[in-house]
Amino acid sequence: MKYQMLRWLCLLSLSLLLLFWLGCVIIRDDPSPAVQSNGLRGYMRITPGRTEQFLHMHCNQCALVSSSGQMLGAGVGEEIDKIGCVIRMNNAPTQGYEKDVGSRTSVRVVSHTSVPLLVKNERYYFNQSAGTTYVIWGPERNMRQDGKGRTFNALLKVAEKYPNVRIYAVTREKVQYCDGVFQNETGKNRMKTGAFLSTGFFTMILAIEMCDSIHVYGMIDDSYCSRANHSVVPYHYYERNRIDECKMYRVHERTQRGGHRFITEKAIYAKWATRHKMEFKHPSWVL
Repeated sequence: MKYQMLRWLCLLSLSLLLLFWLGCVIIRDDPSPAVQSNGLRGYMRITPGRTEQFLHMHCNQCALVSSSGQMLGAGVGEEIDKIGCVIRMNNAPTQGYEKDVGSRTSVRVVSHTSVPLLVKNERYYFNQSAGTTYVIWGPERNMRQDGKGRTFNALLKVAEKYPNVRIYAVTREKVQYCDGVFQNETGKNRMKTGAFLSTGFFTMILAIEMCDSIHVYGMIDDSYCSRANHSVVPYHYYERNRIDECKMYRVHERTQRGGHRFITEKAIYAKWATRHKMEFKHPSWVL
């Protein structure tokens, strides 16, 4: 009797182990459809119905177009427009600059501080450019959804007025994730250094997530401004009489509070370019 009981227990243990192993195989080989179909997590659509819709975008090739004055005279507009998905930032215009920056916009990543500029010209951005997907990032105080988030409220009004426009908010969890990425790459806590991540940083992370290969236009590397023969260009190609790019980068890199670490971020992108299919043009980078 005792022998039979031990034999039964052994068979039961073996059966349980076999079931566990088969379960693991099934889970590995057949990922949950919910995970596959929900799109890119961390980007929540802003709609009057408040339904949870994640960003559905995947591109074989992307053109990530910088807002830098490096784009002036680049003459790559036609080349950019031939690439499957074109990503731009903030309110960077195409009209009048088509020869250099192209005319198509698939995705526009926008800082909370630039949202008023889009709303001011809402007929262009949300009516004429209805085919563009907008991804908005900002601090929780501006993006909160309890009626007190100033930027979120403005975007909700836009979504109500233009129901076909696709507007997504970068979630709080995604912003925290991006902070963690910055700290892992630099060893520095972004908040303790008094800095804010740039729109370019959020854009680069999104591009890596949604694009198989990325062609980056008009972005300088981290050592560009220290070279004696570097070109002096405007910070933005559409603001010619403003401070030049390298002066702006140096000011932000050194400021104690409220700045962006543009130069540090460029060094991070150089690391990422060795791990992802990424090419930098106008100017080109030596990686």
